[in-house]
Amino acid sequence: MPLYSYRCDNCGVQFEQRQHFTDAPLVQCPECGEDSLRKLFQPVGVVFKGSGFYATDHRSPSGQVAAKKSEKSEKADKAESSPSSEPVAAKPEKASEG
Repeated sequence: MPLYSYRCDNCGVQFEQRQHFTDAPLVQCPECGEDSLRKLFQPVGVVFKGSGFYATDHRSPSGQVAAKKSEKSEKADKAESSPSSEPVAAKPEKASEG
């Protein structure tokens, strides 16, 4: 069940309330009794864990270097695996002298 923060515009009291997602937002202040409550929106803390996050997803210079290296290796792999459009001439064999 999420925890929501509320503040009264009339008296300024601030409190938190556990509510279901389907519950209607509170409107009446428990302190002054006025219908002047507002739901507050707080920033959400995000923690990224794992060994590959910074190398693959972060926009730091170290992440960009790793991304460029992987792009170069992918291009090299594609060049090696793609057939050439020009036919390759067979080299004539040298006659053995003997």
